[in-house]
Amino acid sequence: MDDVWDYFTDHRRQLLFDSYQHVSAVVQSVILATLIALVVAIATYRNPTVAALANSVSSVILTIPSFALLGLLIPLFGLGVVPSIIALILYSLLPIVRNAIVGLSSIDPALIDAARGTGMSRLQMLTRVEIRLAWPAVLSGMRVSSQMAMGILAIAAYAKGPGLGNLIFTGLARVGSPTAIPMALTATVLIVVLALLLDAVYLLIGRLTTSKGLRD
Repeated sequence: MDDVWDYFTDHRRQLLFDSYQHVSAVVQSVILATLIALVVAIATYRNPTVAALANSVSSVILTIPSFALLGLLIPLFGLGVVPSIIALILYSLLPIVRNAIVGLSSIDPALIDAARGTGMSRLQMLTRVEIRLAWPAVLSGMRVSSQMAMGILAIAAYAKGPGLGNLIFTGLARVGSPTAIPMALTATVLIVVLALLLDAVYLLIGRLTTSKGLRD
């Protein structure tokens, strides 16, 4: 651990920059995946068959090994940020799609009828009632996706993606040199710490954006 600490103190500027890139890429990917998932959920949740199909398609994506998916994306988009972000978005879809469909379909129909009775349009009911009530479920899906994306992005260093994964790959490639193990361990520990911190941020967002009645 002394070697890890020494490596961290000697390279803290680079590590902070890589950490920022790692978290930024994960957050941006999960936000984009959430927007896509909400569109899919809104379009399918009223039809159980179509909703099951949407869940199945997103499940199939999750079964593709990350190296294989990146290998398919590299010829199309080259190396770098683009294939890494696309891979993260695809892998993040399943938890959010599934939770969004469950959250929307489990809303009490009486609440929808009451909203309709007040003269709300379909769009108003969706934005002011349904999405707000389904938000805790959507946020739970985002938390799961973010934790997965933190680890998957490390593998995306294979495609020259951003973040701390590059240090892990570089360290493993230099096994035998004095800095190899400290480099890989430092990046791994930072990914775990950042994942825990990001999860704590989601908990705080949940408390700030969910009404007390839904939290209780």
